[in-house]
Amino acid sequence: MIDYLSGKLVFKDPTYVIIDVGGIGYHVKISLQTYSKIKDEEQIKLLTFLHIKEDAHTLYGFKEEDEKRLFLLLISINGVGPNTGLMILSSLSAEEIEHAILSGDVATIQRVKGIGAKTAQRIILELKDKVGKTSGSDSSNSQFGFLRSDNKVREEALKALITLGFPKAAAEKNITAVMKKTTGEISLEELIKASLKTP
Repeated sequence: MIDYLSGKLVFKDPTYVIIDVGGIGYHVKISLQTYSKIKDEEQIKLLTFLHIKEDAHTLYGFKEEDEKRLFLLLISINGVGPNTGLMILSSLSAEEIEHAILSGDVATIQRVKGIGAKTAQRIILELKDKVGKTSGSDSSNSQFGFLRSDNKVREEALKALITLGFPKAAAEKNITAVMKKTTGEISLEELIKASLKTP
């Protein structure tokens, strides 16, 4: 119904953006993959998917075609809704997801919050023939923006994890564990991604 949005980037968060299109502000949920690829440019274009439920119309946005294609494949699986699809795309890069599916790596997919063994097996079984090895995207860390203060990064990461459905205490514990293992600076995207993978 809405294939893409092109407009002014009004607000950017690791889990959503607000895009002004002709005076209307669209709230669009995004993954960490898309967040890391959005520059602070004024005008942006996001490919979108509109999910309609009785009580909500939710827009999901993607910077690249590959990510949107993978998202649509994931949500075609019984038991994987749009929010879970976004969680998978935030926890793993497109390459990691495709590699896990093609190699039958259940454990990697199961590390994502909310994905049990049966769902992970179903994803691999049903998508093995549909996932191509032609992922044009790269998860290049060079695009990750570094933030000045550790506290600011922690704060933003905590907010994002809570938005993604983590209890506050668990989110804080995961962030602390990641920060302890990190030497030097860590970007917001890397901190969130590592915290999502912390058991």
